[in-house]
Amino acid sequence: MFLLAHLSDPHLGPIPTPPLRELLNKRGLGLINWYRKRHRHHRADVLDAIVADMHAQQPGHIAVTGDLVNISLPAEFARAARWLEQVGTPADVTLVPGNHDAYIRRAAGSAAQHWGDYMRGDDGALFPFVRRRGPVAMIGLTTSLPTGPFMATGRLGDDQLARLGEILGRLSHEPVFRVVLIHHPPIPSHGHYMKRLIDAPKLRALLGKHGAELLLHGHNHEQQLLWLDGPKGHIPAVGVPSASAIISRHDEPAAYNLYRISGEPGAWTCEMVVRDLRAGHTGITELMRRPLIG
Repeated sequence: MFLLAHLSDPHLGPIPTPPLRELLNKRGLGLINWYRKRHRHHRADVLDAIVADMHAQQPGHIAVTGDLVNISLPAEFARAARWLEQVGTPADVTLVPGNHDAYIRRAAGSAAQHWGDYMRGDDGALFPFVRRRGPVAMIGLTTSLPTGPFMATGRLGDDQLARLGEILGRLSHEPVFRVVLIHHPPIPSHGHYMKRLIDAPKLRALLGKHGAELLLHGHNHEQQLLWLDGPKGHIPAVGVPSASAIISRHDEPAAYNLYRISGEPGAWTCEMVVRDLRAGHTGITELMRRPLIG
């Protein structure tokens, strides 16, 4: 049995105090939003509890699906690099970036500069990349790109999609459990049009043609389970809440998921275990178990 852990959207705070020149763009709105509401909902002690509980489960690998920072300040990227080291080594943690990790055009390459060792394939390739751990082949994608004010959309792009099709097709002939890692969900949620993955229909078409066993995402700060069409059945697509969210009416409280993967092609099994922060409980508690495959 292989145990894969998944967390997302830690939104590490607080935001360092930037010089005024750094705020004469979308960052200014983001900083206002942080102090207006986000700083009350994302707490370091909650994130520390999530990571400690996850380590206690001894996963074989950890997937992190983006939004480590908030407004893409240089100091945020350096601090997030130190946090990643606490989560695990680049061999033990696979990262794909989110929209907050490329908040403005000038910061678009900062994630790769600071966290690049967590975002490369076993062969050193960039997006899309493949990492193999036990029976699992993780395919990392980036939807991270700068957007205008009040926008949080993502895009894969035709080149990345074409290479993804080749990778999924090739891996379909190997005895591996394919896990696609992406920040934006593959289906837009109600009311999230300005946060959608623009070329999600193309991604779903590729998955429908070549298949995958599991897709993991973040972005919406919600525990989500969608079923995508695959060539031999449905593909579970799972999102998680922010790993630093407190218990509130604003967002779902912090959580992470574990996936217990066993079997072989044609006879895979995958059980999802949700562990979260809940009122009336001390620490992080198991919320539910659910078979996804098998």
